[in-house]
Amino acid sequence: MTTSVETHSGSDGAEEQARLSLGTAAARNLATTTKTPPQMQGITSRWLLRVLPWVEVSGGTFRVNRRLTHTLGDGRVEFVSTGAEVRVIPRELAELPLLRGYEDEAALTELADRCEQRDFGPGETIVEAGQPADRLVLVAHGKLERLGRGKYDRQTSHGVLADGDFAGDDRLEGEAGEWDVTLRSLTSGTVLTLSRTAFEEVAGRSGSLRTHLASGRPTVPAQRTPDGEAAISLASGHEGEPSLPGTFVDYELAPREYELSVAQTVLRMHSRVADLYNQPMNQVEEQLRLTVEALRERQEHEMVNSRDIGLLHNADLRQRLHTRSGPPTPDDLDELLATVWKDPSVILAHPKAIAAIGRECTSRGIHPGSVDFEGHAVPAWRGVPILPCNKIPVSAAGTTSVLAMRTGEKAQGVVGLHQTGIPDEFQPSLSVRFMGISEKAIISYLVSAYYSTAVLVPDALGILEDVEVGR
Repeated sequence: MTTSVETHSGSDGAEEQARLSLGTAAARNLATTTKTPPQMQGITSRWLLRVLPWVEVSGGTFRVNRRLTHTLGDGRVEFVSTGAEVRVIPRELAELPLLRGYEDEAALTELADRCEQRDFGPGETIVEAGQPADRLVLVAHGKLERLGRGKYDRQTSHGVLADGDFAGDDRLEGEAGEWDVTLRSLTSGTVLTLSRTAFEEVAGRSGSLRTHLASGRPTVPAQRTPDGEAAISLASGHEGEPSLPGTFVDYELAPREYELSVAQTVLRMHSRVADLYNQPMNQVEEQLRLTVEALRERQEHEMVNSRDIGLLHNADLRQRLHTRSGPPTPDDLDELLATVWKDPSVILAHPKAIAAIGRECTSRGIHPGSVDFEGHAVPAWRGVPILPCNKIPVSAAGTTSVLAMRTGEKAQGVVGLHQTGIPDEFQPSLSVRFMGISEKAIISYLVSAYYSTAVLVPDALGILEDVEVGR
């Protein structure tokens, strides 16, 4: 007996033999598939959170006490920065020829308070020749080129103003006149400006300032160390019984305090999902795991970029360098390490910057080498590991920054701040708090991460700025 095999034709006319066994689409209805946990492309290595030593902040605020630091009598104005805010040290205004020897702290503080901050990028005009010279310009950070008319009416360079330099101080009193040069930025940076009107208002209220402007006398500045700290008088190499010098260690009167920052979100899930779809993976746990990962990524981003606590904005102005030619050359890396020469711990850079460093070393026939760091073979320079951090931004112009730091509280370096033992703690300094169930059966959890960073002394952090990665 023969069995006939049925055939049918598709739309293209081709004949297909009928299926003789169960198809895979139907079989999957009876099978258990092998599944992965939910994947998240945004998870990174987060090296910054791993390399920073974490200091317990039980009171929610961390105060960094330092020795009093500023240098008088060197002809340059010094500044302090709190996050992205830059202020001139009031007594440093006495470096201006107009205020040389003036010591009224109240009037100097009022002048410092009246200064306005301006951040600039490369190629911007700060003042223009021929415009009224109605303000004082203090260069907090960056380089400005002084451009003027040459002998044959061509624009010529009259020098460069850099950190601590100033212009227009001679126009704060007397006849204002006009700017005889144009100040144009060569790099990114910050200037503070004091208008002639603000200066006259302060002078009008301060009798001591008016007296000084009429006849001021310079004074001898107190002794300072090369780092700008008040000197401690010591005696050494003596014999016999000479009178030993007396001394004390002066502190900053208003030390900076770091409050813990917070990153928060509310995780919501319908109770039906939490009740019925928990096999083979717990839906609440997976949702919480991915939410915590996202919070930690935001935490690292804020620790790098926040204008209040971010490392990019908390480096001392004297610890910021610019590349010699644009791309990160070995010479630039050596200069960067020189800013944190007291036992540098790590260099952080965007992956594109690390690639640019490799290209520059290869073009010079230099192999940067590698070190073993927490079980990973990572590139290094002079034995200091170079770790990737994609939270360091790359501008539209193809420039970024490279950070070098010394870490640890004992080394007076950079530290992370957190508080453990908080209510409903899920991870150190991260809590997951049940917020209840709404009338629509939505379960809500408040997820909070508390953190901050602190630079204990200025030379613990150095930044190489305007690094080109596109060449």
